[in-house]
Order: sequence, then C-alpha cells, then structure tokens
Amino acid sequence: MSFSQQTIKKDSIVPKTDRYGLRVGADLYKITRSLYDEDYKGFEITADYRYSKKIFIAGEMGNENKTTDEAQMNFTTKGTYFKVGVDYNMYENWLDMENLITLGLRYGVSSFSQELNSYSIYAPYPSPFEGQSAILPREFDGLSAHWIEIVAGVKAEVINNVFLGFSVRLNHLVSNKKPENFDNLYIPGFNRTYEADFGVGFNYTVSYFIPLYKKKNIPKVEDKK
Repeated sequence: MSFSQQTIKKDSIVPKTDRYGLRVGADLYKITRSLYDEDYKGFEITADYRYSKKIFIAGEMGNENKTTDEAQMNFTTKGTYFKVGVDYNMYENWLDMENLITLGLRYGVSSFSQELNSYSIYAPYPSPFEGQSAILPREFDGLSAHWIEIVAGVKAEVINNVFLGFSVRLNHLVSNKKPENFDNLYIPGFNRTYEADFGVGFNYTVSYFIPLYKKKNIPKVEDKK
C-alpha cells in the first residue's frame, strides 16, 4: 500500500466524541417504599463522574428509618450512610450511545441508632412467662458500621441525558460497633445482616447526566504492509 493510500484510509476514520460529566439521581425503590410501607422512611441520592473512558468515580448517600418486627422483638433503626468507590464499564457502545454495564466496588460508612421497642420472653420449657411481651423501650445511640460492597449494575439512556438503572450488591462488614446486650440486625445502607457479617442490597435509580466537556476517542489504526 502506498503512502497516499495509507493517508486516505486514516483520514477516512471519523473519531468518536465521548462526553464527560456528572450523573446525579435517586433511588426510586426507597422513595416508593416510603409511600406504602408505614414501617419505613428513607431516601438515597446517587452520583457518578466519568474519570476516563471506562472508569467512573461513584457514590451514594442516604437516610433510613426502619421498624423491624422479628419473631421475638420489635426494634427501630435510624441513621445515615455514605458510600464511595469506582465502577468499570464493560459495555462497548455503538455510535453515540452511552449505556453502561458496570462492575464496581464501594466502601460504606453508616452512623445510626437502635431503639428496642419490645421483646417477647422465650422459655425452653413450659413456663407461665413464655410468650409474654416485655415493653421496655431502650435506645442505643452512637453506633457505626463500615463495610465493602461488590456492585454489579446497568444504566440505560431512555431519553436525552436521562438514565434508568439497576444494581445488585454483595456486602461484607469490616467493623461493626454493637450496643451492649443487643445486636445490629439492620444497618442503614447495609440492610439486613446475616451470619458471617454478609448482606445483600439493590437499588433502582433514575438519574440525569450533566455534560461538562468532550474528548475525541481516536481509534488505533494498524498499518498493513
């Protein structure tokens, strides 16, 4: 291939322009649940910033007030949380599409309180006290938890700059400040705790992308001799 043919071939490739900016949204699930579930009030704000072609700096912050009615106790958890981390976009878009299929990591921190509203007395043998309720409200303040999340999610542009998204999360507690004679069975931002300090979560979001600047993504061209 001659020099002039190589030049024409390279010049015929039109560079794709990638938009960089901030995407801000909210968790629709927490908002709608607050409307129909009298034992739950909460919200979550989400955001991500495109750092490079594939990497996004991401985070969530929110507040939850949840009353849990277990078999032997009723308790209320109140608190706020913050998560920060990165997402890697594994999806290769066509043309000017900006959809995402991501795998990411978060570090979460929560500050909260637990209020024990009531509990039922359990006796292993027949007892006149078995099944009775003890109403002894007690509040535990100044609690905290730290954890790591593995996040898998998708975001799809439904109209110009507006995205719908869904993510699932596998959580593992790093530290957990527990009250005396009680346990943190529910942690804001972490959700229900299970054995071995693991938990799961998800969110369903709507977000708006605010473009800040553009970069040309010039594809690599291999010369054929």
